[in-house]
Amino acid sequence: MSLSVDQTLLTNLIVMLLSYIYIISMIFIAKKTEKIFMWSQKTSRKVLHILIGNFSFILPFFSESIFPVMVAAPFVLLTFLVSPYSPVKSLKGILFGLQDTTEKGHPLGLVFYAISYTVLAALFFYTPYVIAAGILPMAYGDGAASLMGERYGRRKYKILSQKSLEGSLAVFAGSFLSLLCGLVFYSLFYQFSAVEIVSLSLWTAVIATVVEAISPLGFDNITVPIVCAVSFFLMR
Repeated sequence: MSLSVDQTLLTNLIVMLLSYIYIISMIFIAKKTEKIFMWSQKTSRKVLHILIGNFSFILPFFSESIFPVMVAAPFVLLTFLVSPYSPVKSLKGILFGLQDTTEKGHPLGLVFYAISYTVLAALFFYTPYVIAAGILPMAYGDGAASLMGERYGRRKYKILSQKSLEGSLAVFAGSFLSLLCGLVFYSLFYQFSAVEIVSLSLWTAVIATVVEAISPLGFDNITVPIVCAVSFFLMR
């Protein structure tokens, strides 16, 4: 029994360490690709936004809920400390330019992102596909909306903040395709029929599109994942 407990703890610690390595590596890669491909800082931020969403695919390998929470929670504090609201100005600029990815967009956007991950990991650990249903639309849907909307957005509309029809269509497409792939992956661990995978992905994408459209700037990093996850949970 002791050996089994020790092995379980060790496995969770290894997965947690790999999660930290992945997230920090993505921050580094996003910053480096900005220089290599001459991308704007906004594009670099959105690449990071999308890549960190892939943490959803690591969740099934944890066996205790505390560990994914321990992965996400420190980034709430870290992203706040490198934001313009940080009380410790000397920390700005650390972690491969994380400051840039925070300041140039919504000042608390990454903080909200980390909060969403932490809350969903705490509430839905035993159904990690619910976490994925919240995180993937935020990562891929919102990320696609920003990139496509900025470049091709011509038909503007405003509810609480200005959006574009092209951006909203990108939210739907990014959310649907990413969640479709996510649920196919999760069907290796949980029972999902093909009909469930398609229908749940479709309706969650619709919800993500509507929520993103009515969310104030920056706050979609909280509203989209929370509403999508809760809606998915109720539909499932």
